[in-house]
Parts: sequence; C-alpha cells; structure tokens
Amino acid sequence: MSSLSSIKAVKPLPTNPVFWVPWRTSSEFKIGSRLKVMNSLVSLSYHAFGKGNADFNLFHNKEGPDSDFQKHIVDAEVLITTPFHPGYLTRELMEKAKNLKICVTAGVGSDHIDLDAAVDHNIEVLEVFPLPLHNAPTSHPNKVSGSNVVSVAEHVMMSILLLVRNFVPAHEMIERGDWQVSEIARNAFDLEGKVVGTLGAGRIGYRVLQRLVPFNCKELLYYDYAALPAGAAESVKARRVEDLKEFVSQCDLVTINAPLHDGTRGLINAELLKHFKKGAWIVNTARGAICDKDAIAAALASGQITGYAGDVWNVQPAPKDHIWRTMKNPLGGGNGMVPHYSGTTLDAQARYANGTKTILENYFKNKAQEPQNIIVGKGKYETKAYGQR
Repeated sequence: MSSLSSIKAVKPLPTNPVFWVPWRTSSEFKIGSRLKVMNSLVSLSYHAFGKGNADFNLFHNKEGPDSDFQKHIVDAEVLITTPFHPGYLTRELMEKAKNLKICVTAGVGSDHIDLDAAVDHNIEVLEVFPLPLHNAPTSHPNKVSGSNVVSVAEHVMMSILLLVRNFVPAHEMIERGDWQVSEIARNAFDLEGKVVGTLGAGRIGYRVLQRLVPFNCKELLYYDYAALPAGAAESVKARRVEDLKEFVSQCDLVTINAPLHDGTRGLINAELLKHFKKGAWIVNTARGAICDKDAIAAALASGQITGYAGDVWNVQPAPKDHIWRTMKNPLGGGNGMVPHYSGTTLDAQARYANGTKTILENYFKNKAQEPQNIIVGKGKYETKAYGQR
C-alpha cells in the first residue's frame, strides 16, 4: 500500500523494543516471520519498524502474567494497540515499564489504558484524529478522536434499522426454510416518526444525528455534558436534554456514543432502565461496560426494552456463554449483537493506520503532535472526553 511507505527517522530509532498489539493477523502471516503480504495495520508496523533499527515485537498473546505482552512491556518505549482486542495497560504494568514513553491507540477509545496512571508516569496517550465534520463548525466537538468514526456511525445506523425492522428474526426464519410474514411484521416498525436520542454527541454521536435527519424522525435528542454549538445543533435539529432520566424517558430508541470512564461505567443499569419507554430499543457501539450486562438481558426478556444491538461487550472476546449472545425479547427477537468490528472496516483500517504512521513520524522526528490527537500529554490530560471536568 503506497500510503504506508517506510518511516525515515530523523533521530535514531529507539533501541528498546517497539511493539504492536494487533487485533487480528492475516492467514499469510506467522509471528516471528518476515512480513510480505499483510493487512494495513501489520503493513504499517512492518514499514515503520521492519526496515529500521528498532527491536519490533508483534504478538497476539496478551492475557496473563506469562503473556508476551507482559513480558515485553517492561522494555518497551512505544506501545501501539487497537481498542478491539487490546492489551490492558494497568498502573501495575506501567510501574514495570520504565522505558515507556508513548501509547498510541489505532482507533477510538483508550479505556484499556489506565489514563490516570499514564498522567502520573508522564506517558503520553494518543488516538487517531478523524476527518473534520462537513456540516458543523470545525471547532466542534472537542477532542474526541478516532479516524474510524464514520465506520462506527454507519454501523449504528445499520443496527438501528435491523432492530426497528425486526430484521434478525426475519433472516433466521428464511434460513430455517419458513415463511410467516405476520410473525415478523408484528414486531416491525418504521423509523420515521420515532424519537431517537444519542447519549453522547461527540464525533460519532453527531455523525449519527446527521445520518438520522433524512429518516424524518419525530425528534432528535442528545444528552451530553456539553451543549452542541448552536449552528451544529440547528443543522440536525437536535434538542439537548440535560437530565438523563428525562432523556431516556422521551426516546423510542437510544444510541450510546460515549467513552467509558468512571462516570459512564454501569450507567445503563436496572434502575435507569425503569425510566426507559416501555419497548424502547438500545444500540451500543461505544463500550459494553457502559451497560449492566444482566440488567440489559433482564429488561429484554421482560419486554421493558424491545431490542439491544451493538458490537461491544463488557469482556472481549466475549465468553461463549455470555448472556448477550443468546438473550431475546418475549417474541423471540431483539438481539443484534455482533463481534467488535464496527470500526474495523477496510476503509477505517487504512485511515487509522495512516494516522498512526503520522503520530510515529512526529515522535521519531521530535515534532509536535496534532493537539486533537492527544488524550494524555506529559503529566496532564489534554481532553475532557474521559470524564475530566
């Protein structure tokens, strides 16, 4: 891929290992081999480090004290990971990682890193900044980064439609060889005329609002700690609701587009679900832990909510017996769960691989990073996206 040409470093490449924690490997790639045919993420790693002087480590084994991740982190200077199946960088591991200077998230969402510990250890944390919004002021929203935001926003729209139109049971019926239109239609609706709200109106949430406009929803709402700029809100005709219980009580469908931090962990719990409209739908492509796993399953089983869809789980990869794999509403549908892939389209991979490459070039050349990319600077937060107010 021409856009992933090798990095020519101005300063010497680091002598300590630099490593990448991939979300997947290609069938033509074996760990420890010289890379030839690769997806864009692995290609970036190879071009960035494979021809230089760095000790480059690529691995998939990240869990437990005997994992390659924990073995190599003690010497690493740079960590690159993705949020889809990440290596979890805890305060304890940072204590051991004496040489670690910078962590790059290739995508959006750095909750796999103890950000407070990164501040304390002067470890920079960066994400990949997305393309600017086309129909809103460039100053909005504040630094919520990630070049896969378009991909996630499109996945949200797909999930909304498959829930509202009762698509999954309809397809399963066809696979079984059945044909009972009334059985599907009894729980299928139109999106037009519904009240749809986004919990979080940052770069993903706002793009979802933009994509909802042509569907002629009754009203578009948003819940966020900060109000949208007047022009941005007017562009999508969205109204802010500042009380969370009031917000969910007005929505026929809620889409969650907020980062995971102490203020959002377990936010959608059994108590809050009581305030949802009876039969509402929920789409969550943000982080699984924002929702209480058992409370969601119970609300779906009782009919308090009609459907729950998303690609994020409280544990990833999700255990085979995870209740979200098989939960259903009383009519046997309402489950739109898939693996965590909304932000990993081939287009998204190219964008955040290129963005990661730029971050690394800046680091190796002692150039300033783009301010919008920085989650944690040297000893301080540079964003309010993770709950810092």
